[in-house]
Amino acid sequence: MADLDVRKLRMLRELDARGTVAAVAQALHLTPSAVSQQLVSLSKEAGVRLVEPVGRRVRLTDAARVLLRRANEIFAELERVRADLLAYAEGSVAEVRVAGFAATLSGLVLPAVRELRDTHPGVVVRLVESDPPHSFDQLVRGDVDVVLSVESKDSPAVTDRRFHRVALLAERFDVALPVLHPLAQAPVVRLADLADAAWIFPAAGTCRDMSFAACVTAGFTPEIVHEITDWETTLGAVGLGLGLALVPRLITAAPPADVVIRGLDAEQPTRHVFAAVRRGSEEAPHLCAVLKTLEATAEVTVTQRS
Repeated sequence: MADLDVRKLRMLRELDARGTVAAVAQALHLTPSAVSQQLVSLSKEAGVRLVEPVGRRVRLTDAARVLLRRANEIFAELERVRADLLAYAEGSVAEVRVAGFAATLSGLVLPAVRELRDTHPGVVVRLVESDPPHSFDQLVRGDVDVVLSVESKDSPAVTDRRFHRVALLAERFDVALPVLHPLAQAPVVRLADLADAAWIFPAAGTCRDMSFAACVTAGFTPEIVHEITDWETTLGAVGLGLGLALVPRLITAAPPADVVIRGLDAEQPTRHVFAAVRRGSEEAPHLCAVLKTLEATAEVTVTQRS
């Protein structure tokens, strides 16, 4: 058996996670033929057949499964080696690229950056606005170091061994009302009492799915009159009386003067926000500092907006 090429082994792991050569190629910015050639080469190095054709696709062999049992341990150990080297080079400036969607960047990452400037001035944070699953493709490739995401169909499973996760917060959704709305002064609002309202929903994504499901659970199908993804524009439309909106708390710290934010009762939708890094890299001093600061920021955010 020849020495195994770690880069080719990474492709095999990605094939296991993504299911098709085309998906692996897209995620790694390669052509399908290049991925196929690398997998064939890895089979030669391993001395066993790792993939076999099934119709127009391929599947992993039992031998590949044996190899993959150790693959995640191998990659985690490589990340630990990098972490040890960074610890040895203590005092050097470290750059951390953090990817997340707009609400997490403004509501969590920016406050964390302000804190890191005082506690870890050598850590420079670069922000990348990106949504899953693309953000996790970037994490796998090494284009970013930390991803902030929510539990959804577009995020990897909790059992995905490629990533180390840190739970940050359970973010509740409130209802945004114009200041002259009859329920604008109510301490809490029942979603069912808004069944006849016009609604503003995101055009697509997790927030739209959660908002729709919450309305259905409350006993009505919402009348969606506007589809707006940008939260600032959404709140502006609410202030003009164009409709109501369910909004996550990370974006409502300072709503416009003509908008009030009211909590919901038991029907309140909630999404779970977490940070993820490549498994093993969480031991790197600079990433450990960023993750701990994000945890602390999230705890303060929950306290302030409860």
